[in-house]
Amino acid sequence: MLPEFKSIFDLLKAFPTEQSCIDHLEGLRWEGIVVSPFDESSKVYKCAGNKYKCKNTGKYFNVRTNTIFDNTKIPLQKWFLALYVFSSHKKGISSHQLAKDISVTQKSAWFMLHRLRYAFDHPNFKKTVGDIVEIDESGIGGDSSNKHESKKTKNEEGNTISTKTTVLGFRERGGNVIAKVVSDRTKDTLLPIIHETVEPNSVIMTDDYSGYNDLSNHFQHHTVNHSAKQYVNEMAHTNGIENFWSHLKRGIDGIYHSISNQHLQAYVDEFTLRFNTRKLDTQSRFDFVLSGVANRRLTYKNLIK
Repeated sequence: MLPEFKSIFDLLKAFPTEQSCIDHLEGLRWEGIVVSPFDESSKVYKCAGNKYKCKNTGKYFNVRTNTIFDNTKIPLQKWFLALYVFSSHKKGISSHQLAKDISVTQKSAWFMLHRLRYAFDHPNFKKTVGDIVEIDESGIGGDSSNKHESKKTKNEEGNTISTKTTVLGFRERGGNVIAKVVSDRTKDTLLPIIHETVEPNSVIMTDDYSGYNDLSNHFQHHTVNHSAKQYVNEMAHTNGIENFWSHLKRGIDGIYHSISNQHLQAYVDEFTLRFNTRKLDTQSRFDFVLSGVANRRLTYKNLIK
């Protein structure tokens, strides 16, 4: 049985060798019955060197195949350490710091973190929310006054949401968060996503933004008038989803400083999983992420495409 770990020191004791990491990952991925990633119905032969052979395809594989660890020479021990630090730090960790911590290049650390973020879009999370749902949109990006003139769009000034990338957030009251990067905050963009994400017969809480007005035709809709400095209206408030925005923005501002729109959804997924697993202990969160690495391969070519 794996010893409990609550610190980096405990983690290193739990996984003292590369083989111990392989055995743990095999247990989480296959639970004692090895399945071929090439043909799930195929018989599998065990070979030397932690390899297996798929009878139907004739291909060899190991526990890394078709996971975020596929086709990398970095030892699983370093991957496990990176995952532990990345998942347990509330604000994440920069690639420069991770490179120093596990002795890899900054480029390798950056790629590792993006592979881990890819796994953070975990298949076990619900893709919808229901019951009482708080909805709000937030702008991600710096103050326009800090941008170089060549980086500004036409008439872009100040620190308004219109100059930033919009993220639409849903929080099931007392439960999990779903957050999606959207192209704009018009009702034609927001309402279809809301209908896809919120279960029928749910009660929705929003602020007084006009783009949400039509929700009352399909849901029980309550609002708070933020423009009049009203933040609670009986049961109506959006404090829960705004709490998530504060975690996200503190992490971006304090650790990552600047994020490209190309990768913004991956960073949002990172903070979403960390927030949604806030009640798990460190080891449970570590194993939860590891349990979702299968079928999650990400190549460097696709990452920078």
